[in-house]
Amino acid sequence: MERRDNQSPQAAQTARILVEFLEAAITSIVFLKGVYPSGAFERRRYMNVVVQKARYPQLREYINSAVTGLLPFIEKGLVERVAVIFFDSENIPLERFIFKLSVNQSYGSKVEAADLEFSLRSFFIKLPVSEPLTKVLPRDCRWEITAYFRALPQASTSKDAELWIPTDTKQWLQPPLITPVKSMSSEPLGVQLYLEHPSLSEPKP
Repeated sequence: MERRDNQSPQAAQTARILVEFLEAAITSIVFLKGVYPSGAFERRRYMNVVVQKARYPQLREYINSAVTGLLPFIEKGLVERVAVIFFDSENIPLERFIFKLSVNQSYGSKVEAADLEFSLRSFFIKLPVSEPLTKVLPRDCRWEITAYFRALPQASTSKDAELWIPTDTKQWLQPPLITPVKSMSSEPLGVQLYLEHPSLSEPKP
């Protein structure tokens, strides 16, 4: 993908590393939650750790196209959070895995990919041991990837924006319970991963 004229090489490189990380991390989360049979995944090495890769073409393509479509918006600093959301049969979220992103747009030094990857690697080590913090999902659950933008891109001026549509998901009425999982900050990138669950006082549907 060509770099925008007003985009620094550092921001473009950081965005590419982040998108590759998100694809692997989201796949690992879906594997962790057991939504599909274990045979739907295969082990591979990424950032010098063992991660899961989707074997089903449709599953692999959905995750890849979703995060790749975010690349130009991450470069511009428009993406605030990327979430993996699991829903019940009423389309009400049961659990959200939230990646909060921060890319330093003014960072002028050379980006050391090895340093960023070393910091991001810790998420893949932390994810499996965080399973006790998560909820058991019902058999009829579904899931999706959702992005939260700081400013909505204009669909008329960006082909990539057409890939993303407003969600009609029912929201929790009460503020969610938040459980931190892992965070890192290694200039020019900061990433926080945390879990959101419905509040104990959330009205039942």
